[in-house]
Amino acid sequence: MAESVYKIIELVGTSTESWEKAARAAVDRASQSLRDLRIAEVVQLDMQITDGKVEAYRAKVKVSFKYEDSH
Repeated sequence: MAESVYKIIELVGTSTESWEKAARAAVDRASQSLRDLRIAEVVQLDMQITDGKVEAYRAKVKVSFKYEDSH
């Protein structure tokens, strides 16, 4: 099996409904411009609060994808 290298980026997804949808938003957006996504790891969850009410759920996600040389 050939060696492979993977790059990891960190994204923050948001949702007004849930942390799950926030994480999914980050992965869905990443999949629009990156190929060969492999792993998504939720590393932090938080909420945006305005006037004592939850406005948005936020999920910080590390996403890995296969690193391909441009040559």
